[in-house]
Amino acid sequence: MVHQYKLNGYNIVLDMASGSVHAVDEVAYDIIALWPDHPADENVKIITGRYPDVTEADARECIEDVETLISESRLFSEDKYEDLAIDFKARPTVVKALCLHVAHTCNLNCSYCFASQGKYHGERALMSFEVGKQALDFLIQNSGKRRNLEVDFFGGEPLMNWDVCKRLVAYAREQEKLHDKNFRFTLTTNGMLIDDDVIDFANREMSNVVLSLDGRKEIHDALRVDYAGKGSYDRIVPKFKKLVEARGGKNYYMRGTYTRNNLDFTNDVFHMADLGFTETSMEPVVCPPGDPGALRDEDLPVLFEQYEILAKEMMKRKREGRPFTFYHYMIDLTGGPCIYKRITGCGSGTEYLAVTPWGDLYPCHQFVGDEKYLMGNVWDGVTNTAVRDEFKLVNAYARPECRDCWARLYCSGGCAANAYHATGSIRGVYQFGCELFKKRMECAIMMQVAEAVETGAPVGGEGCGSDCAGCLDDLT
Repeated sequence: MVHQYKLNGYNIVLDMASGSVHAVDEVAYDIIALWPDHPADENVKIITGRYPDVTEADARECIEDVETLISESRLFSEDKYEDLAIDFKARPTVVKALCLHVAHTCNLNCSYCFASQGKYHGERALMSFEVGKQALDFLIQNSGKRRNLEVDFFGGEPLMNWDVCKRLVAYAREQEKLHDKNFRFTLTTNGMLIDDDVIDFANREMSNVVLSLDGRKEIHDALRVDYAGKGSYDRIVPKFKKLVEARGGKNYYMRGTYTRNNLDFTNDVFHMADLGFTETSMEPVVCPPGDPGALRDEDLPVLFEQYEILAKEMMKRKREGRPFTFYHYMIDLTGGPCIYKRITGCGSGTEYLAVTPWGDLYPCHQFVGDEKYLMGNVWDGVTNTAVRDEFKLVNAYARPECRDCWARLYCSGGCAANAYHATGSIRGVYQFGCELFKKRMECAIMMQVAEAVETGAPVGGEGCGSDCAGCLDDLT
């Protein structure tokens, strides 16, 4: 399958199965578009009629170039990966990551919170050290030969249970020596309780820190408020700056949410960059259709334009020596991810699980509280294997709607939670999210094409297509 599009003056052709990216001129672009339905002689006739300056010899030379790319499996290449998706279902399941819900409570009262202000539609609670310790033991015991293990301290607001977080890190450091494991921790926080102790510990022990900021003060304070209704911007931004400045280049990113109230969300991304935050993310809100902030189908043209504005401004700032990154534009066209990752996605319900304060296991944080998806607990392990097997089937080939989609090996079939909340099935399709994802991919690839054209470097090559055992171990 081939996908063609034009953006920012570039004619871009993507070969879905091989991952090849081609930046071409108008003639080649049209020849490729005509290719499936028009034999060479007919193609030549159409092209020479369309472009008076193009001779028959020119057209045939271009056709020969296209034939070479096809013979090299870099255009119209065969998709050979569906059987690997089936193979993944048969493999033993190892767990590589846990989302520890150390706090089912929060000190903010954000109206769009999917977790019902941190309570996940249940009772407020804090995870005890004993439950967290058992969760880490469960992870070690179920990780097989995988050495690198991921743990995200999540909520609610995890800093409301900070002492337990620190004790769990200390316990994990003891255990990794005994079991030849390497723990990588992430902290996700709204920033209200950041102090010097949090900064020092997080910058020493956390491989990544996710900081919640919705951008401009008026946008952020409209929704991210405390229980007195007061905005949090002025209280958290100085703390975020102090943490990031002390972080010394270690991973972090500013994570915002945009709603219908700020369809011009690029201005919020630019605001974060202007504050000095170079690692940014801005996610579309996911909420019931009747919510005032819910995004609508008629918003898509505006959002598409915003993603293009963002890409162009990022390129401009990079040329000016003040670059910043955007999470959804971070794409490696030459080295990965491996084919299993591109087929199976995030691994929710299989390699990645969420743990409640009581030790219950769910496929991911967005399923917590939905008893249909309760998978077991950290003492007995995964007892609801039917749910795990269902999630093993959620991949780039699980949905009929994905079979003719050029982006399926970029999105791996999309988010199971978004599909579930939109359609009632984890194998459904959240169409609105699909459209946004495809636009982001087009922009991200265009940026790499532009850089390659400017520097003279190759645009990118074939993605990893190997069936290596390592991609289920420590390559991710």
